[in-house]
Amino acid sequence: MTKARITVIGAGLMGHGIAQVFALAGHDIIIYDSVRASLDSAKARILANLKDLGDDEHAVERVSPVGELASAVRDADYVVEAVLEDLPLKRKLFVEIETHVRPATILASNTSVIPITKIMEGLKRRERALGTHWWNPPYLVPLVEVIETQWTSPQAVEFTMKLHAAAGKKPAHVKKDVPGFIGNRLQHALWREAIALVEQGICDAETVDNVIKAAFGRRLAVLGPLENADMVGTDLTLAIHKTVLPDIDSRPGPSPYLEKLVKDGRLGFKSGEGFRKWPPEQQAALRSRVLQHLKRARAQDI
Repeated sequence: MTKARITVIGAGLMGHGIAQVFALAGHDIIIYDSVRASLDSAKARILANLKDLGDDEHAVERVSPVGELASAVRDADYVVEAVLEDLPLKRKLFVEIETHVRPATILASNTSVIPITKIMEGLKRRERALGTHWWNPPYLVPLVEVIETQWTSPQAVEFTMKLHAAAGKKPAHVKKDVPGFIGNRLQHALWREAIALVEQGICDAETVDNVIKAAFGRRLAVLGPLENADMVGTDLTLAIHKTVLPDIDSRPGPSPYLEKLVKDGRLGFKSGEGFRKWPPEQQAALRSRVLQHLKRARAQDI
């Protein structure tokens, strides 16, 4: 992939990580944020990540913070937005960005669930707009979902897929713009049934997590669900579905159990209790285990 001029909008948790990945791949990066403190600390955070991972620390020199939006996007080949999950904010931002970029500049929104169609429908040139859903942290999780809308040109999709693949990511082409795309639809289908098992008194929350981690969770990194279905046989899969699916939670809305947790202020880590109690030391231990696991997986990929 030839070197591209990339602008990242948002210097927060996702934005600085996306900038880091593209800078490490050799691209020239401009990073913009309306919050000056986030912008001023972006390069320091990127450098700390590079040092921690043993990556080329000189990559941070390819990142240039810019505090004025028009200047940040004017010469970009590719703009990716990574601001808050706020639809009105994203829509307003892209309308403004479009007034400053060149006609051929590709515009991408990093969102985990918001349909890209809703974000980009106010643009004049919607054929150059699409979605890219990065997973947190961007520099450790390889997947990037590339979401096209009914307006997106094949050329914009092809460029974006190649750009991310060349940066060491695993781009997945999402051919229809649906809420949650692929990854989060699968993830939250699992979460819905996990919550239902607890709600119905079948087991407690810790048991749900232990069952997943000690059973099929061990295989998921190397054996996807449809590979597994083919491995055991589609006939057996069908037989199991005829027995199990009628009993699996299929309510169209959130679980009342989950709604009550939120109503009662049991918000998980942020309040110290959600489905389970989380003292500060247990929170820190779990975050550390996840981070170390992702680092080991990344090392194996490399």
